[in-house]
Amino acid sequence: MPAGDSQRVWFPEMVARLEREWGEAMSFAALIGLRDGLDSMLQQIRSERHISPPLFTCPKCGRRGPMAVPRVSVRAMILALGRFGIATPAKIKTLEREWAKYRDQHDLDLYGKRLLESQDAEHCCEPHTPTSH
Repeated sequence: MPAGDSQRVWFPEMVARLEREWGEAMSFAALIGLRDGLDSMLQQIRSERHISPPLFTCPKCGRRGPMAVPRVSVRAMILALGRFGIATPAKIKTLEREWAKYRDQHDLDLYGKRLLESQDAEHCCEPHTPTSH
């Protein structure tokens, strides 16, 4: 496995798909659908290439274990449009604001799925998700 692949989220074939399938006039339902496809693609790439999640040391108890497997969030996908030069910075800023409103109005999580009534609190020593996008 090449160095850095354990933390990598955006592989070249995913960027190509994002560039090919994204359109400025996409509805949020279509945007969420594209996110779902890109997330599935990421999981398939990681599985086929035997890429394990990076290790994490819990700051509370010192236990070392694997982090949560990286996933593609809707916001990360929006930011990737700018990062890879697919959309203009102005479009990214507008899309980010509109996504935040849409997410709040429809009670959605980071991935465009309905929030559960009761959310589990983060527990020590469970897989941790990286904070970067």
